[in-house]
Amino acid sequence: MTNILSIKNIVSGYGDKTIIKNISFEVGTGSLTGIIGPNACGKTTLFRTITGDISLNSGEIFIAQKDISKLTLKEKAKKIAIVTQSFDLPNLSVEEYVLLGRYPYNNRFQFFESNKDYEVAHKYMKLTDTYRYKDQQINKLSGGAQQLVAIARALTQEPDLLLLDEPTSHLDITHQVQVLNLIRRLNKEMKLSVLMIIHDLNLAGEYCENLVLMNAGKVHIMGTAEEVLNYKDIEEVYKTIVITQKNPISNKPAVFLVSDEGNTI
Repeated sequence: MTNILSIKNIVSGYGDKTIIKNISFEVGTGSLTGIIGPNACGKTTLFRTITGDISLNSGEIFIAQKDISKLTLKEKAKKIAIVTQSFDLPNLSVEEYVLLGRYPYNNRFQFFESNKDYEVAHKYMKLTDTYRYKDQQINKLSGGAQQLVAIARALTQEPDLLLLDEPTSHLDITHQVQVLNLIRRLNKEMKLSVLMIIHDLNLAGEYCENLVLMNAGKVHIMGTAEEVLNYKDIEEVYKTIVITQKNPISNKPAVFLVSDEGNTI
């Protein structure tokens, strides 16, 4: 399998404070990979380093075998689309907001969207089941619908890699499943490469093929969900007692907490 993303010995942080410490890993083309780890382990800093919001102190990042630091903003936007935890909600209709994803394809003196732009935007609005909101104001929608619209806008960039920062954060279980089912469908049916930060270990195990478990700014372990979600590594990183078993329906790894009352060890 070729790699859509290669991260090589990267170091980054904020000012004089180093957060990410010599991290290296690869994301296979067409894979769905999750980044997990406790709070303050460096997940968001890693995400912001990949997106270019934070500069590298050292190391290299390649997207589709191209050095990301040498790409123009438009070239990068054609290769990577980003969905963050929270995003500005301008006073725009859903259609207008999704069409912003076509910016990388605008010509220098293009002031209006082309028929092609509308065609692509409508395609992904229908795919994400947000076309029905086309004429509604995005800031009037529910949190779950807003997240789906944000994904539609990202897909309208027609990227090689979709980056998501905790796409189910603050959503109820119904919308969590709706968003993650969509992401998995995009991955399977469109062969879209996906890298996402995900907080919930059980959702990570259920939806991600591969996982990167971070701890203290480093990669603690990476591999398939079955390899990563074992009780020894989880207990070592999260400092809490857990039991890991397979979901009896999906056969995917699941993690169960053990409370003080239930811990008789």
